[in-house]
Amino acid sequence: MDITEFYETFFEEAEELLGDMERHLLELDVDEPDPEQLNAIFRAAHSIKGGAGTFGFSVLQETTHMLENLLDNARQGELKLRTDIVDLFLETKDMLHDQLDAYRNGAEPDPEAYARICQTLKQLALEELGHSVGSDSEADAAPAAGDAGDETSSAQQDAAATPDTEQPADETAEDSGWLKVALLNVSDKDRELLVEELGNLGTINEQHGDASRYEVVLESATSRDDIEAVMCFIVEPEQLSITAIPAPGSAETSAAPAADMPEPPAEDTASQPREDKPAEKQPAESAPATPGKAEPANKKPAKKKAGAESATIRVPVEKVDQIINLVGELIITQSMLEQTASELDAVAHGPLVNGMNLLQRNARDLQESVMSIRMVPMDYVFSRFPRLVRDLTGKLGKDIELVTEGQSTELDKSLTERIIDPLTHLVRNSLDHGIEMPDAREAVGKPRTGKLTLSAQHQGGNILIEVKDDGGGLNRDKILAKAAHNGLAVSDSMSDDEVWQLIFAPGFSTADQVSDVSGRGVGMDVVKRNIQAMGGHVEIQSWPGEGTTTRVVLPLTLAILDGMSIKSGQEVFILPLSAVLESLQPSHDDIYSMAGDDKLLKVRDEYLPLIALHDILHIQGAERDPTRCIAVILQAEGRRYALLVDDLVGQQQVVVKNLETNYRKVPGISAATILGDGSVALILDVADVNRLHRQRSSAPKHAENTVSRQEDVVS
Repeated sequence: MDITEFYETFFEEAEELLGDMERHLLELDVDEPDPEQLNAIFRAAHSIKGGAGTFGFSVLQETTHMLENLLDNARQGELKLRTDIVDLFLETKDMLHDQLDAYRNGAEPDPEAYARICQTLKQLALEELGHSVGSDSEADAAPAAGDAGDETSSAQQDAAATPDTEQPADETAEDSGWLKVALLNVSDKDRELLVEELGNLGTINEQHGDASRYEVVLESATSRDDIEAVMCFIVEPEQLSITAIPAPGSAETSAAPAADMPEPPAEDTASQPREDKPAEKQPAESAPATPGKAEPANKKPAKKKAGAESATIRVPVEKVDQIINLVGELIITQSMLEQTASELDAVAHGPLVNGMNLLQRNARDLQESVMSIRMVPMDYVFSRFPRLVRDLTGKLGKDIELVTEGQSTELDKSLTERIIDPLTHLVRNSLDHGIEMPDAREAVGKPRTGKLTLSAQHQGGNILIEVKDDGGGLNRDKILAKAAHNGLAVSDSMSDDEVWQLIFAPGFSTADQVSDVSGRGVGMDVVKRNIQAMGGHVEIQSWPGEGTTTRVVLPLTLAILDGMSIKSGQEVFILPLSAVLESLQPSHDDIYSMAGDDKLLKVRDEYLPLIALHDILHIQGAERDPTRCIAVILQAEGRRYALLVDDLVGQQQVVVKNLETNYRKVPGISAATILGDGSVALILDVADVNRLHRQRSSAPKHAENTVSRQEDVVS
C-alpha cells in the first residue's frame, strides 16, 4: 500500500487542526490563559507534527515542533504570554498553512520563509526562556509525553513515574526500537491495511491474534507518535494500543520479570508456532500506564477520526457533484415521463398514473436529500473573520468588536467558497472607512469600541447575509459630487437607494485617502459582479452617524432552481421564483407613455418600468398589445419592474445547466434547463434584463416629469 493514499486525509485534518489552533489563539486571554485552551492548541500542533513526520514533510514537521515546544512552555507556565507572542504564534500558524499548501501541491515550502520563522521562534525562546528550541532529542520527549493532557507532563516527570523498563518508549523516537502494536476489534480489511502500512514503517518480526486482539511486533525507527498518527487515519484511538518492548538480547530483556515484560521474539520466527509466544500471557492492562499509551485517547486528530468513523464520511466534492448531476438527469427524465403520463386516461391507466405520482415524490425527496449533502454552515465562512478583524484593528488603531449571528445557517459549499472574497472586501471597508476612530466616536457620544456584525439567515429560497457596522454611514452629498465628477448621470431627486448603488460604479471611491487596507467603493464593482455571477444581488442601507448595512442575497444552491415558466411567442423561459413578486393583467388606464417608446405601469400608486420581453430578446410572433399580456412584477438589485409576457405556464423546479460552459454568455440569460418534453428553456437573468432595457432606452432616466399624473415614480 502506498502511503501517499493517506496524504489527502492528513491535509484535510491538518487544515481543521490549524483552524482550531487559530480560533483558540484568538480567544485566548493572555492575562489569565485557560489551561484547556492551551492544551488544545498544543495538541493541535503536536498532532500536525506527528503526521508531518510520518509522511516525510520535514519542513512542516520542524516548524510545528518548534512551535510545539514553545506552547508546551506556555502551558507549563514557563513562558509568560503577551499579545505580541500570541501574534507570533498566529503568524507561525499562517506559515504552517503555507507549508501545508506547498506539500499539497507537490512542491517544497519557501526556504526563506521557513528560515525566517525558525529564527524568529528561536529568538523568542532565547529571550523569554534563556535557551533555543529545535529538534534535539531531549526536546522531542516533552511534547510526546505532554499530549496526554496531564498537567504535570514534562519528560522528566514522566520518566520518574514510569518503570525503568518502559523508559525506552520515548527514547526510540529517532532511534531503532521495538514496539508491540495491538489492534483491537479491527475488521479484516482494515487490519490488512494496517499491517501492510506497519510494514512500510519498519520490520514486522511477529504477528498473531484474532479479530478481538491482533498483535504485531515491529522494529522501527519511526516514533510511536508518528505511528499513531498514521494508524488513527484508519481506526479509532480506542482500537489501538502501542507498547514499547526491549530489543532481543538487551539488558532490559534479561532483567525484566517474565510477568511484567513479554519476551521479545527471536530473529527467525517462521518455524516457531505463534501460539507458543509468551506475549499472549500478558493482558492489555498489565503494561504500565505510560504517557505514550495514554496519548491516542487524547490526540486531536484521533478524536476527529472517531467522530468521522461513527457519524461522518469524507467524500471528494467531485463525487458529490457527479451524484447531483445524475439526480438532475433523473429529475429531467421523471419530468418527461410525468408529462407523457398526464396525457393518458387516468381511469384506463390508473396503476401507471399512480406509479408516476409515487416516482415524482420519491424523485423530489431524493433530490432534496442529495442537495443537502452540499450544504455547509455559514460558520465555514464567518470563522475566517475574527483573525482579519484582530489584525486590521491593531493596524488601524481602532477597537472593534466582531459579532456573528446565524452561523448554523446553511449554504451550498460552492457558494461559500465564492462568497468569501466579496465578504472580505466588505468587512475591510467597514473596518477602515466605516467605523470611526475611538476619539471621533467618543466625541459624538458613541462608545469607543465599534461594532461589526456578520449575520446570515434563510429568506424563502435565498440566504440573506448582512455586513453591518455602527460607523458614520455613507455621505449622500459626497457620493453625488463624486459621481458627477466621474461623469455619471445623477440628480438631487435620486432616492437614497439609487445613490448608494452609485458606489458600485467601476473605480468609484469617496475616501479622502486610499489606504493599503481598503478605500470604500474601490473594488465594489468587482464585489457586485461576483455576487451577480452567483445569481444574487447586493443592497445597501445607510443612516448618517448610525452606520451602514450591506445586504447580500444569494440562492441557497446553484444546481436546482424554483422557477416560474413563462411564454413569449413560441418560446418558453424560466424566471427565478425568488425574484417574482406577483403577476397581473394590465389595463389601459394603468399604462403611461414616456418620452420615446418607454412605458410605465401603475401598480397600487407605484410606477414601475414596463419591459416587453419580446423587445429585449427579439422574439418573433409575440403578443404586442400590453393589455392582452401578463405583467410579472420582478425585483432585482433593489429595483422593481414589470415584465410583459404572453402567458404563465406554471411553477416548477428545474435543473440548472451552465450555458457558458456549453455555449457562450448570452445577455439577459443566466443559464438553461431541459423541460419535460425534452426542449431547452433559457433561465432569465432578471437583473440583466433590466440593465438591457435601461441601456437601450433613449429616454431621460428620471421619468417622473413625463408622467401625466404628479405622483412619485420608482424606476
